[in-house]
Amino acid sequence: MSYYSYDHRGGGRFPANVPTAVKNIIIINALVMVMTALNKTFMYETFALFYPTSPFFHWWQPVTHMFMHGGFWHLFFNMYTLFIFGSVLERVWGTKKFLVFYFVTGLGAALVHTGVEWIQMQSLISKAAEGSSAAMASIHAMKMTPTVGASGAIYGVLMGYAMLYPDSVLTLIFPPISLKAKWFVLIFAAIELLTGVTGTGGGIAHFAHLGGLIFGFLLMWYWKKNNTLYSRMD
Repeated sequence: MSYYSYDHRGGGRFPANVPTAVKNIIIINALVMVMTALNKTFMYETFALFYPTSPFFHWWQPVTHMFMHGGFWHLFFNMYTLFIFGSVLERVWGTKKFLVFYFVTGLGAALVHTGVEWIQMQSLISKAAEGSSAAMASIHAMKMTPTVGASGAIYGVLMGYAMLYPDSVLTLIFPPISLKAKWFVLIFAAIELLTGVTGTGGGIAHFAHLGGLIFGFLLMWYWKKNNTLYSRMD
């Protein structure tokens, strides 16, 4: 999700100074990337998100996995998107409200991801009980596979931006397509749902992305219903 330009109608120009929350989230993510490079095994086993019955699971992982990434480009594109769209949201809402939105969508993404894994796990357990060695291997792999990335929260940020400024025009670098924000988000949601259900695009937590979009929509809907969508929390 890499954009190079957008027409932010009604919201003014992108600010020259990065607001507090966005700036600190980017800094923390960069520092965690450096720490991961220095001791990858410890960082992954301690702070990445594992399935709840994994021997590596810890209660803090639904939060800490949001600050870890699988590589430089994973980090770069997530933080670039946060820089572009998160800065706009924080300018509108204030730092505290933006942080509430960021963590609600990020945790919501982890919840949806883990919930889908739980459904998959129940099916595998049934097959393993029947003696399927492939199912047993899949259960082990699911327990041992970590999930990292801020993508769930980033997708939430995209949803928040699209609901605040649905008619602003976004332009992708690859392919060079310009569409209104509301259509981009709908397309992203459809792609994540399709790839998640079909199992294509291996190694990507598609349902976490979808969860970020869903929780972003629900929180925006709640704020709009209570006439607090544009209120600030500084």
